[in-house]
Amino acid sequence: LHREGILKTAKALVEDTKVLVQNATASQEKLAQAAQSSVSTITRLAEVVKLGAASLGSEDPETQVVLINAVKDVAKALGDLIGATKAAAGKAGDDPAVYQLKNSAKVMVTNVTSLLKTVKAVEDEATKGTRALEATIEHIRQELAVFSSPVPPAKVSTPEDFIRMTKGITMATAKAVAAGNSCRQEDVISTANLSRRAIADMLRACKEAAYHPEVSGDVRQRALRFGKECADGYLELLEHVLVV
Repeated sequence: LHREGILKTAKALVEDTKVLVQNATASQEKLAQAAQSSVSTITRLAEVVKLGAASLGSEDPETQVVLINAVKDVAKALGDLIGATKAAAGKAGDDPAVYQLKNSAKVMVTNVTSLLKTVKAVEDEATKGTRALEATIEHIRQELAVFSSPVPPAKVSTPEDFIRMTKGITMATAKAVAAGNSCRQEDVISTANLSRRAIADMLRACKEAAYHPEVSGDVRQRALRFGKECADGYLELLEHVLVV
């Protein structure tokens, strides 16, 4: 599974991350160097994870998806961290941008750890489903944090688009209940993959529809509250499947 290569590259990325955070207060040149170095390391990490996923063979596509998703989360966290580092450059220690930087660094470490745990579990038939579910729960929590932030979405969409998205939740819920009943690792893995996509799509569509110009402030607040409650409820369901 190229486990050694993934491990080595992930360690290098953690070192790059440390340098990146330390250089937030350094010169622009040093900051740019640290950012460049981490980008080339994440590119290497993505390549070696892809090789690992390919080596699992085409008869296990769901596990391949779990691996690819894990490295995607690391890449997204790195992008956010680089943005946070730029925003915190030259700011005082008590500035909100510095707090955001620390937060981004934490998410980055969480996601690298999650990737390593996933790599370890994919070859273990007894735990790979459980691990995939844990990773999905963590991913949904991170998506919820973005959803709950006051930052408006990049684009808006119509309430009709949002209603279409809720179908995915219904399907994923049925699948989660079936996986809880069967307790088969492959059912749990496909539940993890489907849930991850369904909830992320729902949260994105909910926020985009809530910020539509024709939606009043009161309705927006209610829509955002119900979106969060739906994701929280779904997380509880996944936690139950995990316990079972």
